[in-house]
Amino acid sequence: MMKNELEGSEEILNLLRDNARLSVEDIAAMTRKSEEQVKAIIRSLEDNGTILKYAAIINPEKDGCAKNKVRAEIEIQVTPEREHGFDALADRIYRFPQVKSVYLMSGGYDLKVIIEGDTLQDVAFFVARKLSTLQGVRSTKTHFFLKTYKENDVLYVEEKTDSREGVTA
Repeated sequence: MMKNELEGSEEILNLLRDNARLSVEDIAAMTRKSEEQVKAIIRSLEDNGTILKYAAIINPEKDGCAKNKVRAEIEIQVTPEREHGFDALADRIYRFPQVKSVYLMSGGYDLKVIIEGDTLQDVAFFVARKLSTLQGVRSTKTHFFLKTYKENDVLYVEEKTDSREGVTA
């Protein structure tokens, strides 16, 4: 990205983080840039891999397909590979279609993996037969998601409001 295109990219990124459906016209008005400048900045951010994807955030409690899915977090302790460290094993893990996220962690375990399956048995089978058997995996610990309250700054629970009328003296 050129120096003049770099200016304002953070502001545009923040606007898109909050609402990826904003039009170029709206972003231009909000940032006091021309539509051509906004288009060029967004195109540069997409081309250089800063913007990877535009996606909707769906409440799984209200989505019929996702509502019945089982999500789990798996803590994995691994033995890093010579010359590849954790990357080669992470690469093998994130290629499974059940895997939604993989993180290298500090602390008591090395990798955190978020997976999704149709049933508890599917998740258990995946962990027992696929993850645990990978060369380099020393141990796994599985935690099932029971309810999501907030994720990525989005509240999944409706805030309760008091419907009683206020009393004034």
